[in-house]
Amino acid sequence: MNIHEYQGKELLSRYGVSVPQGKVAFTVNEAVVVAEGLNSATYVVKSQIHAGGRGAGRFINNPEGKGGIRVVKSIAEVKENAESMLNHILVTKQTGKVGKEVKRLYIEEGCDIARELYLGMLLDRETSCLTMMASTEGGMEIEEVAAVTPEKILKIAIEPATGFKDFQARKLAFGLGLKDDQIKSAIRLMKALYNAFVEMDCSLVEINPLVVTKTGDLIALDAKVNFDDNALYRHPELAEMRDMDEEDEKEIEASKFDLNYISLDGSIGCMVNGAGLAMATMDIIKFFGGQPANFLDVGGGASVEKVTAAFKIILSDPKVKGILVNIFGGIMRCDIIAEGIVEAAHQTDINVPLVVRLEGTNVEDGKKILADSGLPIRSAENLGDAAQKIVTAVQEIS
Repeated sequence: MNIHEYQGKELLSRYGVSVPQGKVAFTVNEAVVVAEGLNSATYVVKSQIHAGGRGAGRFINNPEGKGGIRVVKSIAEVKENAESMLNHILVTKQTGKVGKEVKRLYIEEGCDIARELYLGMLLDRETSCLTMMASTEGGMEIEEVAAVTPEKILKIAIEPATGFKDFQARKLAFGLGLKDDQIKSAIRLMKALYNAFVEMDCSLVEINPLVVTKTGDLIALDAKVNFDDNALYRHPELAEMRDMDEEDEKEIEASKFDLNYISLDGSIGCMVNGAGLAMATMDIIKFFGGQPANFLDVGGGASVEKVTAAFKIILSDPKVKGILVNIFGGIMRCDIIAEGIVEAAHQTDINVPLVVRLEGTNVEDGKKILADSGLPIRSAENLGDAAQKIVTAVQEIS
């Protein structure tokens, strides 16, 4: 689960991370009131959307103007910029051409920046350890730094049994070129970041940039915090921070049925059991010249109800011109999938080509259910055959 910058800063500040003073605003008047309450010569007006690259983004109503993060020097400018940002569509490199509507702003005090650094923490799946990362290249996308100058990314693997130690924080602080009292501040900040990550069951915490002010203070100028969805039951107060407006409606609906769904840009809807098989299915669709419209994993124990819901979600996407069902029945039984397909056909109007490949537990029963249904289903013997058939079918009607 993702949250907004202002929410991330609020949480990190509880653990002792220094952040600029600021508050969220949902209207222009609220933005003005917040700015009036800040004792600052400059103000920063920040669009709050779940996407990176806000500063370099452009609003559809003013594509040649300023981006989604603006530094201003008066209350009047706060009002003017809030008016041009709120309820307008911001397009960044992470939103795609459609962009996202800005429904809230974060108004915070300005900051005298001397240096911009990067600090982040995540689970490194290669080492199976929580990893603290730091770089002198703050303000840049960490992926870009990794691609161009990977030597500038410092990493510390944290042993689960011992936790994050002072000497590890000190090593990162030296690598960032910090000195004297800054090193002590950096150690406190990094340990706070570690504690926040572990106690809140985060999947990512990123401060970019972490700035050194002209007075030598370390301040988190931005904050990106993501949580492990599987652990949210332990943190109901964090789950309440979820902003449904920032999520795809189909993905929200899928979560109600414990379906793993991600919307994509293609025209072939996919329903598969197992994340690995779903990835392979999307790959082979692309290999034969098609484009997947979604990632959808119905899981290992899907019911007829879940399969029916999955079909409805796929068909709710107007880009879908065909559907490929690829099921390997281990825990999942092929006859249950077949019953779900038939039930979905009765409840929805499946007016696009449908290719089904079943293999595994009760496969013959599943094939018989589909054959006896009278539905215009195209069967496939293997994954390659299924992908070719659905790609050809979609191309014929396009």
